[in-house]
Amino acid sequence: MHILLTNDDGITSRGLFEAKRALERHGSVSVIAPDSNRSGSARSITIDRPLTVAEVALRDGSTGFATDGTPVDCVRFGELGLVGERPDLIVSGINYGYNLGDDVTYSGTVAAAFEGILLGIQGIAISQGAPTASGSDFRRHEDYDFGPAADFLGELVGRVIEHGLPAGTVLNVNVPSQPDGVAVGRLGKRIYADTLEQEADAAGRRRYRIYGDEPSYHDEPGTDFRAIAEGKIAITPIHLDLTSSLGIEALGRWSL
Repeated sequence: MHILLTNDDGITSRGLFEAKRALERHGSVSVIAPDSNRSGSARSITIDRPLTVAEVALRDGSTGFATDGTPVDCVRFGELGLVGERPDLIVSGINYGYNLGDDVTYSGTVAAAFEGILLGIQGIAISQGAPTASGSDFRRHEDYDFGPAADFLGELVGRVIEHGLPAGTVLNVNVPSQPDGVAVGRLGKRIYADTLEQEADAAGRRRYRIYGDEPSYHDEPGTDFRAIAEGKIAITPIHLDLTSSLGIEALGRWSL
């Protein structure tokens, strides 16, 4: 089993290293990750310039590859042979903070796992909730303990190796800091609290902030938000088919 490990928090992330340690019991682990934080990069790719890659020493003395590209670029590097044979599994994470509900469309962590769908490679995206004292800001993560997510990741990968995943499906996994059980469910719906705030810089130029307070969510049973609220590990199988069957039916009545 050859596992490609990446993330969107950068090559120096402690979450990435804890994931590596958890995965090594299942096979060889190759690490390709962004050279700095790429949170919110979603499925962006780099097409307008060459990418740089540098070999870096990881926390255990092994070698990883850091690139100035995106998480999706990292997966493409792995599939194209940068680390030798094609990976059998892509793991992205462990991310600082949750990737829940509608937020997965923004997430570089989830995007890297999604790329496996296009390449025919199984994928898992995994995120760890922040301790209350640290909040969700990835820059304030001194109190993060990735142990719960790392422990569960090791167990989950064993199950994936044993059973496989349905074609075109990746697992989005979110782990509370003190998990109590596991729930499999659908993505929930976010309620965003964005505002438009204007300010001026020293030169008098207008600047804007367009993202507001911490978003909330629709509290519905069977969702990843409800699972996390109940202290459970949330697992959501997700795929890339964005086609609306209702839309196809509606347009079919338009006599286009």
